Formats: sequence, C-alpha cells, structure tokens
Amino acid sequence: MAITRWSAAFPRTRNLVGIQDEVNRLFDSFYSSWPQRAGNGAGFSPAVDIQESPEEFILWADLPGLSQKDVKVSLMGDTLTIRGERRQEEVQQEGSMHRTERLYGSFERSFTLGTPVRNDKVKATFRDGVLEVRVPKAEEARLREIEVQVG
Repeated sequence: MAITRWSAAFPRTRNLVGIQDEVNRLFDSFYSSWPQRAGNGAGFSPAVDIQESPEEFILWADLPGLSQKDVKVSLMGDTLTIRGERRQEEVQQEGSMHRTERLYGSFERSFTLGTPVRNDKVKATFRDGVLEVRVPKAEEARLREIEVQVG
C-alpha cells in the first residue's frame, strides 16, 4: 500500500489550476479578436452576417478585393460552405513597404443551418465585394400559424 502525504495546500492548488485556465481563456479570446497576419500562419477569413426569417436564411459575407470567380458556394444537407482565395497583388514599385496589414490566402467558412432547406432554390449574388446567399427553408421547416377554434 502506497502512503500519500496529505497537504492542506492541495485544495488551493486545484483552485489555482482553475484560475490559470480562466486566465488562459481570457488571453486566447483577446488575441483571437486581433487581426492576424498571413505570415504567422493565419489567413484571410471573411466576416459573415446570418439572418433568419420564417421563409429563409440570408448570409452576407464581406469579400473585398475578390471577384465572383474567386468564390465558391456549396450546400450539403443543411451545411452551407463558402470557399475562396484572396491573392496578394504583385506590386512592383521603387521604395520600401512600411506596413502590410491586409490578409491574403485561401478561406473556407461552413455554417450548419439546423433546418431542412430547399437545395434547388439557393441563390448567391456578388455585388460591391459582398456575397449574399439566400437559402429558402423547406416547406416542413417553415413556421405556420394555426387558427385556434372556439370549442
């Protein structure tokens, strides 16, 4: 039988580990909100807004600097995926670059809608650097109001 030394500090150590986890989460959330540089292994990831109405889902993705041919939209079941690539422009000019903040690279964003949708009626349009995707809900997923009858 092994004898383990009891320490009154053990419960406090456990609390310190929990505090350390919270501090790590705080720093992770802080740094994940900072723009990351493609040179650090992070690439371009577009911001997306999603709106749901009783009839459809509407997604808007900010894709500045991309053209229609740089973007692919696919729908598998209830998962919508937007893929593309923003390439860095080759600028040949004299002088030196003082700052580079724009992000480049391939991206892929997937969204699970959680509702049956009409795959054959999805529409995607691209205008002024904004992709708009309209995904109609399947008939069985739409909200129906039922009139209550007097008994």
